[in-house]
Amino acid sequence: MKKQFCSLVLFCGVLLWLAGCTTVPQTGRSALHLVPAEQLTSMAATQFGQMKQETPISRDPTYNAMLRRVGERIAYVVGSDLPNAQWEFVVFEDDEQINAFAMPGGKVAVYTGIFQVAQSDADLAIVVGHEIAHVVAQHGNERMTQQLLAAGGALLLQFGTQEMDSGDQQLLMAAYGAGATVGVMLPYSRHHECEADAIGLLYAAKAGYDPRAAVGFWERMAAQSNGAPPEFLSTHPSGVTRIRKLNEIMPRALQAYQNR
Repeated sequence: MKKQFCSLVLFCGVLLWLAGCTTVPQTGRSALHLVPAEQLTSMAATQFGQMKQETPISRDPTYNAMLRRVGERIAYVVGSDLPNAQWEFVVFEDDEQINAFAMPGGKVAVYTGIFQVAQSDADLAIVVGHEIAHVVAQHGNERMTQQLLAAGGALLLQFGTQEMDSGDQQLLMAAYGAGATVGVMLPYSRHHECEADAIGLLYAAKAGYDPRAAVGFWERMAAQSNGAPPEFLSTHPSGVTRIRKLNEIMPRALQAYQNR
């Protein structure tokens, strides 16, 4: 019976892979997305609406005009990579948050703290392009899919080790959990960050912003993260890794900038 169960799980896994395998725009990477995109867009709209009610919105005319100006130019070049987007750009009032995010459906926000590092439109374009790239690549969907598969793997492992000594089974389950986190989940997240850097840099360049601004911007961001955990235990690549990868794609971005 255990063999039949494993065969059924394997068969279902193949079907899920075939049904959910997609291609990431701009990079061509294959990715597995098992959560319906429409469901994520609906959830994002609800969460973003709640955030606007619970978090103070900045009325600073300079910040808002800057985000709207940059955001609309990048949204234009994203085009068919994010069809049916209902774009919305919001500046949240929080000088302590040097952060930004984008959500499925075209919801984009930055915190006022980001303007401590984003000193120009080109800097902000690097930020907005990066966050929109996460949405275009459906990194959130891929992360949720990974978590679903990791949970399914844990259940399968637990079923397959029922006859083991309980102490040995607990040790094996703990090792599986640690391996899934450090060996799969964190590296994938770092890969997502680097992929968003690359896609976002291309969007910024196509929108008319000099992509070379990215190096100085991320150097300033890295200077803000003193005491960060080692890269292998972080969901973000180190500043050195990030800048090296940006320099690798820079020729392509410069070509896009010159050909716009």
